[in-house]
Formats: sequence, C-alpha cells, structure tokens
Amino acid sequence: MAYQVLARKWRPHNFPEMVGQAHVLRALTNALDNDRLHHAYLFTGTRGVGKTTIARILAKSLNCEHGVSAYPCGECATCCEIDTGRFVDLIEVDAASRTKVEDTRDLLDNVQYAPTKGRYKVYLIDEVHMLSTHSFNALLKTLEEPPSHVKFLLATTDPHKLPPTILSRCLQFNLKRIPLEQIIQHLDKIVTAENVEHEKSALNLLSQAADGSLRDALSLLDQAIAYGAGKLATDDVNGMLGSLDQNMVLELVSLLIANEAASLLEKVAILAEQNPDFTTVLGDMLSILQQIALAQIVPETIDKSQPESESIQELAKQLSPEDVQLFYQICLIGKRDLPLAPEPRGGFEMVMLRMLAFRPVTQGTVQNSTTTIKPVAKSTSPIKSTKSAPVTTSEWGNVVQTLGLNGFIKQLANNCELKKHEGNSWHLSLNPQYKAVLNENRKKTLEELLNKHYGESQTVHIRVEEAKTPAMHQQQVHEEHQRYMVKELEKEPFVVYMKENCNAQVKVVTNG
Repeated sequence: MAYQVLARKWRPHNFPEMVGQAHVLRALTNALDNDRLHHAYLFTGTRGVGKTTIARILAKSLNCEHGVSAYPCGECATCCEIDTGRFVDLIEVDAASRTKVEDTRDLLDNVQYAPTKGRYKVYLIDEVHMLSTHSFNALLKTLEEPPSHVKFLLATTDPHKLPPTILSRCLQFNLKRIPLEQIIQHLDKIVTAENVEHEKSALNLLSQAADGSLRDALSLLDQAIAYGAGKLATDDVNGMLGSLDQNMVLELVSLLIANEAASLLEKVAILAEQNPDFTTVLGDMLSILQQIALAQIVPETIDKSQPESESIQELAKQLSPEDVQLFYQICLIGKRDLPLAPEPRGGFEMVMLRMLAFRPVTQGTVQNSTTTIKPVAKSTSPIKSTKSAPVTTSEWGNVVQTLGLNGFIKQLANNCELKKHEGNSWHLSLNPQYKAVLNENRKKTLEELLNKHYGESQTVHIRVEEAKTPAMHQQQVHEEHQRYMVKELEKEPFVVYMKENCNAQVKVVTNG
C-alpha cells in the first residue's frame, strides 16, 4: 500500500478531532443542532489552520444519511464518499485556477437543480478571493436568492479582497493560528501513535517553525522523520531547519547582559561559520527574551520540563524588566530591517551593538575605565539596627537605584547630590534647573521610601544649589561607553573598508 502523508492521514473527520478553533466549532455545532443554518459560510485565516477541513466536515454534517447533525456518523455511504472526495453533490472548486467569469457561470448553471444523492448541494470554493470582478458579480446573483437545497462554503486567506456585497451575504468565521502548545501536543500524539522515536525538544522546534499552521507542522514532521531515518533528534531537526542550538542563542543573550561587546562579536563570528539564517537567529532571540519576560512577571508559566528553563530563569534574575523590553523591541525592529542591510552578518552585528549602545547604564553593575559600581543589596525585611549605615557621596546613586523609584520622584533623586549623611538625616543638593520637580509631597515620598528600605524613620533635607548628581555620573559613564562602542565599531571589516575606499566616517548621532 502506498505511503500516505501525515497531513492527509491525520486530517480530522469530525469536529471533536479538530485541533483549535473552538470558537468556530461551537457556533457551527449550535447551528446544526438547532436547525439554524445559513445559506453561505465564509471561513478565513492563514494557511493550514483548518478552513477546508471544517468546510468538508460541515458538508458531511449536512448530508449524513442519519440526519443533519454536528456529529456525522462517518460510516454511511455519503460520509465515506465525502471523506474520499467522491461525493457528487459536494462540488469543490479552486478559485485560483478558475478565475474567468465563464467558469463561474458554468459552475452556477446547475445550482437550480436538486441534489443527485444528498440532502444539500454544497459548493466549496477555496481561495475565493482569486475570482475576477465579473465572477463575483455572477456569484452575487446566486447568493442573493439561493435555492433552499444549496449551501455555499467559501474559504480564503485574504478576505480583504472580497467585495463588501459578498461579505454581507455570508456568515464569516475567522480561524486563528493554532497555539504552539496545541501543535506540540498534536505532534506528540501522532509520533506516539506512529511509533516514532523522538525527543520533545525536536517537536518544539518543528512546532515553532510551523508558525501556527498545523498542516505545515505535519509536513515538516514528515520531512524530519525522513531526514532522521525514522527518528526525531533535536540536532537533526536543527540541521534540517537550518536553525541554531538554543544554547548558542542563550550565550548571545548572556554576553549582552554582561556588556561583553568584544566577546559578543567573537561569538557572532563563530556563528557566521555555520552559515545561519540571521533572521531566524533574531527570531530565536525574540523567543528567549519573551520567555525571560514571562519568568520575571509570571514565573509559574515557565515549562520546567524544557531543557533551557533553568537558563531562562537565571537570565531573568540578571536582566532588568526594562532591559528585556528594550532588547525585545530592538531585536524586533532589527528582524524587520535585516533584509535592508548590505549583508546579513553585518546587519545582525549592528542589532547586537544597538542593544548595548541603548541599554541604560544605571541597570546592574556599571563599569568604566576607572571605577566599578555595584548596586546596594535590598533587604527583604526591615533592618533592625537603631541607625542606618552611613552612605558616602560615590554611593547615593546606588541608593537611588535600589529604592526602585520612578516618575518625578526618580527625577528628583537622580538630580540631587548627597552632601552629608548622618544617622537618619540626609542632606541633599538639587541642581537649580530641576527645582521645578521639588515639592513637599515628593520630598515626603522620598523619606517614606527610605523609611521602608532602612526600617526606621529618615529625614531628608534638600537645598537648591549646584551639585554633582547621579544623573551627571550616568551621562559620563554613557559617554565613555559610547566612545568604547565607536572604537569597537571602527574595527569592523565593513567599516574599515568604507573608511578606506569611500572616505566614510563614523558619526555619533544623539537625540535631542
């Protein structure tokens, strides 16, 4: 017996076998069970999410010999003929190949005649948006006053191309992309039933590559089984898809967190030797960053059975939520713009350097050529000592960071210099240009935050006068960091070539 591809072998034959699309199935089930049937249904959605499959099951439900029901028997002659594509009253049309008005008129000429065998004559028109304007006009006349024995099931990946007159005469159902977890579960069910030896991480890779399309997932699964000689190994799937080992992506993120520009570029050079698709690499980084964000905000959602879960949780501790969002946004824009780069590797390197260049220098440990500043550890419970430990003037910036300030309070504290700290009394100087942010309520809020942190009453005194503030220090560190990045950038082969042959210059552009 000839081999049957998995996408056809495992195609659902009834609504309960469908993966996803619960919102559509519920509406259709209620309509069938309560005899509230429309004459035209439009199913929209991306490829491989079940549009034509649902349409065929609906045709079966309408014509099953045991009566109209959401649960056709699947055993009568009509059900069997629909499953095998031999039912005479189910007319399937590929609109992409029959766009001419003559084809549509020929098709609709027989609408007036009663079904040959079934209860309803069902027209299933796939990719209906491909019909010509004249074809739509011919179809519209039938949709306006259809015979009671006719049902139209239309499917399209691009509903925006359908005329409003057609849309208004159909019940429209928008099919969603299949969630990743549901694809993984379905693939796991199939490989178990097919007795295919597999690794779960390999199924994860295939499911991610399918991008919400179950049919694509099954096609990739077929290809991967053949590629691995009957087995599904993660390394084989990575090789087939041209994707990277997730450990490589995790290392890139780790180097970004550590601000190791030189090591990061070395890792990119090693990566380039594998000739990867750098757009895919950026997509993998986006996935890692999203998991880090989840680990920070809702850690219970992390699947601990995944091999990289421990690494994700560790990275989540090292990176601030603000940095995660910044990296994600830069990576997302970089993925979009990468095709515009002169060459993929250079474009990818610029995305990495952009993450380092725009990362706020106040987060984590700030390093420059002369000093290393480490954040003060925040107590998990109030300090019981009678007096807070003295804080020196190179340390006020760390206290500000530790308090977790935001808004105007953060702006106030960042632009103050600590002149003296004695016992529980803080004497601050505020730069005159920021005196507008100072008021009694904000000063009291700053005192309350210090109270909460040190576990005892604190008093803040603020004078408006010239001051050397944490904001100034941050700006100095930022400028040194920027000079370092420019220096590293000028070593890049592409930049060297442009400078030597095109008289190009590296120019730092600042906003504001």
